[in-house]
Amino acid sequence: MANGFVRPARPADAPEIARIQLTTWRTAYKRMFPAHILAQLSDDVLTEGWTQAITAPPSPRHRVLIAVEQSETAEHVVGFAAAGPADEAALAPEEPPLPDTVAAVTDLLIEPRWGRRGHGSRLLAAAVDLWREDEFQFAVAWAYDADAVMRKFLESAGWAPDGAGRALDVDDMLVPQLRLHVQLIDNLDG
Repeated sequence: MANGFVRPARPADAPEIARIQLTTWRTAYKRMFPAHILAQLSDDVLTEGWTQAITAPPSPRHRVLIAVEQSETAEHVVGFAAAGPADEAALAPEEPPLPDTVAAVTDLLIEPRWGRRGHGSRLLAAAVDLWREDEFQFAVAWAYDADAVMRKFLESAGWAPDGAGRALDVDDMLVPQLRLHVQLIDNLDG
């Protein structure tokens, strides 16, 4: 029997996070992005970036979490989430800065072969707990229009589109995204 849990990422987790990111993008997003763009993604560059995000985050409110599946004989890093205060990457074109009470998901990925086992829900729940500790009132996340799985997952957790949209320019190909949001506290007045 396997069990899953979430914990803060450690520097030694960076290569696994990079591997999961590459595997997931090359599997789940192969119809959204040109093949040569996905082929150019570098494991070493991603590992370096994740090491930096884990060891020297921009603030104490920036965090990287990992999902682990544990069996009787082994533990496997199966997914990760990265989030922090909403910054310019969370904005729609020409949108003013979001308030400092808004958290933003920058990444939330589960390796496809480990999907549908509750790892994404555990990651999201752990992130929400940390956001509440950090006194965030709302959170936002971008989802690709063509990524129905991510949209459905977030919507099933109470997130909803907030009306913002944008398109990423990937090698002269526009990849549309929509932003979802969620309120983190029940009563903003009290």
